[in-house]
Amino acid sequence: MQMRYEREQVVEYCRKLHASGLSAGTTGNISIFSADEGLMAISPGSMNYQRLTAEDIVIMDLSAKVVAGNRRPSSESDMHLGCYRRRKDMGALVHTHPPQATTLAVLGWDLPAVHYMIGLSGGAQIRCAPYRLFGTPELAEEAVSYLGAGYACLLQNHGVLAGGPDIGHAWALTEQIEFCAGLYLRAKALGEPHILSDRQMNEVLGAFSSYSVQK
Repeated sequence: MQMRYEREQVVEYCRKLHASGLSAGTTGNISIFSADEGLMAISPGSMNYQRLTAEDIVIMDLSAKVVAGNRRPSSESDMHLGCYRRRKDMGALVHTHPPQATTLAVLGWDLPAVHYMIGLSGGAQIRCAPYRLFGTPELAEEAVSYLGAGYACLLQNHGVLAGGPDIGHAWALTEQIEFCAGLYLRAKALGEPHILSDRQMNEVLGAFSSYSVQK
């Protein structure tokens, strides 16, 4: 089977996604990119993740051609492919609709450095991209733009896109965004949260340069 390992990893993390509550029902999607093969393994659209098997995972090339798999790829495949085309350091992406981070996205707020784990994104804040219809090239373009050189962005009235050099990093970042979004919302309800300074976040990013997430 072509890209068996990547397919199995997508299945494993889709099941984690279902169990985590980070996306309801069949929403959300996960992909892994093989730079050696120039191919992406991505979850299929609108399928129960509990019944997902490696055979259900769709393999696409960077021109959006399906090269293996009988399922329809995720409706957000353009967003994933757009990131891989432009970011040679991107090896995996997790797109979710987590309740607390999506609340920030509904407000159109960026997520500032309310906690040092924001640094896992590669920057001092996570920006909110403007609303575009799901599954469209326009959404893909905004998502890639708002990632910048980092690994995450919020999508207004939609959800979160988080990536990394591998699926372990992308998943850990997804969890930390939801954790930090919850802190920020609760702090804003009680007062004005203290935000880490650029200097403090530069120290964090320097420390994170030798930090790796275990898969």
